[in-house]
Amino acid sequence: MPYKGLNIPRNTNNKLGSNVTLVSAANLPGLNSLGISMARIDFAPYGLNPPHTHPRGTEVLTVIEGTLYVGFVTSNLPNGGNRLFTKVLYQGDVFVFPQGLIHFQFNVGKTPAIAIVEFSSQNPRVITIANAVFGSKPPISVDVLSKAFQLDQKVIQKLQSLFWMDNNH
Repeated sequence: MPYKGLNIPRNTNNKLGSNVTLVSAANLPGLNSLGISMARIDFAPYGLNPPHTHPRGTEVLTVIEGTLYVGFVTSNLPNGGNRLFTKVLYQGDVFVFPQGLIHFQFNVGKTPAIAIVEFSSQNPRVITIANAVFGSKPPISVDVLSKAFQLDQKVIQKLQSLFWMDNNH
């Protein structure tokens, strides 16, 4: 059975201004055991797919419409640092986000944007960094987070009190 509806724009009227529609073995059984999946990402003007990671797969993004500022952060460099790689992408451009690395996409245009992504996994999973760190239930200790981020405990409490939304559907 085919998956129908990837051509339909999704609602981006949310705090992030984006919406991710995943097509995986869960809703397209024909993908089972093939080791691939895909998604459509809709962006409102200035919409963001926030920093996140896919622990089980590499992501290949193609811009269908609009202009996106994208990037990923490498980690564990020989000098102990992290390096940000970014690019502005236009219609038809393709970018690769290596498996497990933190990455993001931001619509820098004044019009909506659309991207199609392919994953090297039938279940790439997603971990949105802010949600995981500040929105976990039960919450991570304020003492732990204030020391890790070198922030005042009141700032951490404020961040933990915010509603952390999930734009992945």
